[in-house]
Amino acid sequence: MDTLRCMQAFAVVAEHGSFAAAAVQLQVSAVMVGKYIQQLEAHLGTSLLQRNTRHQRLTEAGAAYLAGCRQVLEQVQQAEADVAGLQRQPQGLLRISAPTTWGSCVLAPLLSGLLRAQPLLDIELDLSNRRVDLIEDGFDAAIRVGPLPSQELVARPLPPYAMSLCASPAYLRRRGTPRTPADLAGHDCLSHLAWRGGHGWQLANGEQVDWDARLTSNDGYALREAAVAGAGLILQPTALLAADIAAGRLKPLLRGYVPEPRPMHLIYLPDRRPRPRLQCFVEYVLQHVG
Repeated sequence: MDTLRCMQAFAVVAEHGSFAAAAVQLQVSAVMVGKYIQQLEAHLGTSLLQRNTRHQRLTEAGAAYLAGCRQVLEQVQQAEADVAGLQRQPQGLLRISAPTTWGSCVLAPLLSGLLRAQPLLDIELDLSNRRVDLIEDGFDAAIRVGPLPSQELVARPLPPYAMSLCASPAYLRRRGTPRTPADLAGHDCLSHLAWRGGHGWQLANGEQVDWDARLTSNDGYALREAAVAGAGLILQPTALLAADIAAGRLKPLLRGYVPEPRPMHLIYLPDRRPRPRLQCFVEYVLQHVG
């Protein structure tokens, strides 16, 4: 028994006063309308309509049931309209995961334009270097650096995740400019705590340069500020240092020795009927970054 279909038939019969008129409205036969009403009455165990040869009239139970039917049908129509709206216009909450530095320097500034263009869209940006699981952690999309975890994901390529080795002009005037990786041992180096506790950098082709860092921190922004102030050499993502390089506050060094850029992708789960809020985010990021 299709309960909703039977309820719809009953409501239409009550509104139009006959099976024939309801059949025209529902685009079925009058016999089928009668079967819908019979199934509903058998299910409820009571008569809903008093019938004669020309008209039907609601019983007391039918009048009470009709009010509930209309309420249920209106809720179903509203739910369908809500889903249809979601399929047309980007709206609701979009949860995105991105690497801490790249997300702060590149993605976060871009999102202001997307939010202005999509006033019904909300974004939750989670910045972390852990590799999230889209399903288990409840994310709509993620920016992933390095190899892809699964062929089941949709992966849209982004510009590779590059690193830069830099120092301020003032520091280089004071300490000299390193020409080879071996020269780094005589310089003040600034290191992230995630890298072997501040005792070296792994450069291109797997070359390891060991030293004791003068300053270590768990925050790339802090290291950047220290480098701009002349504290020493810094190896950090290009996205973090690009503005300072462009402004002349930092000077790139040893370009041929920095670590090889790593692949970066925008990943999300495949969907037979893509959600507009995810689709607009993907298109916006690819347009402005990819």
